[in-house]
Amino acid sequence: MYLKVIEIYLQLFWKSAIVVCGAMNQKKSYILFLVGVISILTMRPAQADSDISRLQDVIHPKRSAALLAQDSSVTVVQVTVVKANPTNKGVEVILQTSLGQQLQVINRSAGNSFIADVPNAQLRLPNNEAFRFRSTKPIAGISEITVTNFDANTIRVTVIGDGSVPIVELSDSPDEGLIFSVANAASVQNPTPPASGSQQTQPEQPTAQDNQPIELVVTGEQDTGYNAPDASTATKTDTPLRDIPASIQVIPQEVIRDQGAISVREVVRNVSGVTYASSSGNRGENFTVRGFSAEPFLNGFRGEGFSRTQEESANIDRIEILKGPASILYGRVEPSGIINRVTKKPLFDPFYELNFTAGSYSFYRPTLDFAGPLNDEKTLAYRLNIAYEDAGSFRDRVQTERFLFAPSFTYRLGENTTLNLDVSYLRDARPIDRGLVVLSDNKVPNIPLGRYLGDPTRQEKFTQTLAALYLDHRFNPNISLRSLFRYTASTESGPGATLQIFGDTKDDRTFELGDSIGDQYYETYSWQNDLTAKVKMGAIVHTVLLGLELTRQKSFFSARDRSAGFIDVFNPSYNFTFGEFDPLRTGNDVTETFGIYLQDQITLLDNLKLLVGGRFDTYHYESTTNDVVNPPDNADAFTPRVGIVYQPIQEVSLYTSYSQSFTPNSGRSRSEQPFDPQRGTGYEVGVKTELLNGRLSSTLAYYNTTLKNVLTDDLGNPPGYSLQVGEQRSRGIEFDIAGEILPGWKVIASYANTDAEITKDNTLTVDNRLNNVPRNSGSLWTTYTLQTGSLKGLGFGFGAFFVGERAGDLANSFVVPGYTRLDAALYYQKENFRIGINFKNLSDIRYFEGSQGRSQVIPGAPFIVQGTISYSF
Repeated sequence: MYLKVIEIYLQLFWKSAIVVCGAMNQKKSYILFLVGVISILTMRPAQADSDISRLQDVIHPKRSAALLAQDSSVTVVQVTVVKANPTNKGVEVILQTSLGQQLQVINRSAGNSFIADVPNAQLRLPNNEAFRFRSTKPIAGISEITVTNFDANTIRVTVIGDGSVPIVELSDSPDEGLIFSVANAASVQNPTPPASGSQQTQPEQPTAQDNQPIELVVTGEQDTGYNAPDASTATKTDTPLRDIPASIQVIPQEVIRDQGAISVREVVRNVSGVTYASSSGNRGENFTVRGFSAEPFLNGFRGEGFSRTQEESANIDRIEILKGPASILYGRVEPSGIINRVTKKPLFDPFYELNFTAGSYSFYRPTLDFAGPLNDEKTLAYRLNIAYEDAGSFRDRVQTERFLFAPSFTYRLGENTTLNLDVSYLRDARPIDRGLVVLSDNKVPNIPLGRYLGDPTRQEKFTQTLAALYLDHRFNPNISLRSLFRYTASTESGPGATLQIFGDTKDDRTFELGDSIGDQYYETYSWQNDLTAKVKMGAIVHTVLLGLELTRQKSFFSARDRSAGFIDVFNPSYNFTFGEFDPLRTGNDVTETFGIYLQDQITLLDNLKLLVGGRFDTYHYESTTNDVVNPPDNADAFTPRVGIVYQPIQEVSLYTSYSQSFTPNSGRSRSEQPFDPQRGTGYEVGVKTELLNGRLSSTLAYYNTTLKNVLTDDLGNPPGYSLQVGEQRSRGIEFDIAGEILPGWKVIASYANTDAEITKDNTLTVDNRLNNVPRNSGSLWTTYTLQTGSLKGLGFGFGAFFVGERAGDLANSFVVPGYTRLDAALYYQKENFRIGINFKNLSDIRYFEGSQGRSQVIPGAPFIVQGTISYSF
């Protein structure tokens, strides 16, 4: 098997090197291939792990659960099923695994709770997704039993008593796994613990005491609450969020479903410091995070020009937002951080779900989500997401249509090797819509928000095609390799599609129109390799990540422009007067990058963790305009990252961090020399808490981020030249909280105070606010679902989303007013059927979502009703 993995990996490595570096030179392809050979040959198969004592042999563990979990000699056992069975004494909870004898337990009591940590174990479904178990009031004297993933290597079992610490007996069974026997109130009067290693047997006629029924949670229930314990975006390793010195927020699938969110902008509004900025003429969705533009990512890959239109959400499982400079793992990114969309994965158990959504303004959207095994051995699984959308809009005569086809496959080549293939195709048609305008009084005119200032019948057509291959191999429990290759192609076309306001006004009524026709094409190749190793050196544990990344992007455009007369924004006429087309403009460009990075997560003590790392990148850009070759841009940068986490108690994590980012500059200086990259530097301190036995988590952070080497106009020379003297700064306080307060009562909320301004510039006023960044913003969304009775499954939701006033441009020539939008939801779920109704903008306020300048202010939608019916089987 080891030789087979080497062969597969080397073939993939060689082909990828040729594809990515083919346009560079043959020598670089051979160099990269040799790097891959060396990385593989230096890996050796793992030696067999030593036996671990049985549960009954462990009397007084001398190490903490965290250190025991990180012991390099211990295998992480996967618990795929949690069951609850009634007994004549109460109830028993079984952590089902064939390796039950290898599980160790470290238990304690706190208040009225019995708490047991099971190191070196994880709750994982057969498709490797995390899940949790919970039973409320299962027997007399017990208010709740939960089984959750406490961190990346530990399962926590919590039994909460009504008035005292419950009696829990531990045993293991070679046939079933680890057993927690919980006694009810009647049997607690004279408890008699069983002998060490004893096994509990289920009676022929299970009964419940005191006529209280035992509530059993379905085996394999996915952990789909509002509180996500981990995220792959933060460190590219399996690390709990509480152990990471950065602010990382995750919006899971249940929040997306409850809010009836279709677009990414409706999802990320739940996170502090994230603001929708603009749409590039209704093409896509652009955001700011902590005052700076945020980079869009998909499964850890940069957009690279791939996303030409609004992102599709039908195949999205969750969205992870990493705040602050993140170049160490992701290369050239703004100091804001990244917004990473994580797609749904194949399942090895059958799953089928049909959804249909209909709403105001002729909105219709059916979706399909199918998954399951493709062979009897369950080594090959699939997932298929299909979505179709036909929608009108509150904008006059604006119609959109889109179709998504997204299959994915997982193939288990062996016990330690998995191959994943993701494919997606998106077709989208919509008019370019630049919104409304600003008049000389620096306000949007009092006209209907739905007024379209152009020709909405002209459709711009987009296509996006993606294929991504992921190879995961675990050499032993402590060394793993992930190699990823992705190809994307996207087009944007539509003769006569763009007819919009491009000029200014002299009378505060009529604006100059422009018409443009053309095509754009983008193609990218991306290749990543991550080698992760856990190494123990005495009492110190290292998790080392060594990574290499190559990307190549090429694009092409052609365009012809002409005048289209004028339009009166108060009394528009749609009879346009066209001029002659300007000469055809064409251009193409190629961008190539190379990055290598090293990161070490060090556990110094059980409650003290250090993260250090650095990355080196090279960047090369060359372009041609109308067959004229432009001077190339070249840049290289080293970006470090340092952070530390201290946990005075298990529920609290204090952290501080320092990190940098870089983004290449494109422009011309008087000397025709390339500019240095923009450099972002971020400092952050914060505190993370886990409350209510981990059901509720929060993050409070203070940050200070500075962006240097910003280009400004060179006023002493002809137009087109730049100087590198600008500087911008953002600092503020953020708070996020998410989870379940009581059974059925869930909440996600945030607040941000952001001070983002220009600190140095030779053309703009110092202290001007950065555009599209509110000083204050916040959100609150909460739901409650009835847990018992004839109406069990009926739920209600309410949300308030506040965005303060924002500067409309860097010159601060106008202000986009602030607003508070109210939403609500009503839903009912019974077994596999769910129906939900979402009410958006309940008070029907007039508001604006963002701005791209004085002629592009984006209006928000009025009151909308949206209903969804779903059925799974």
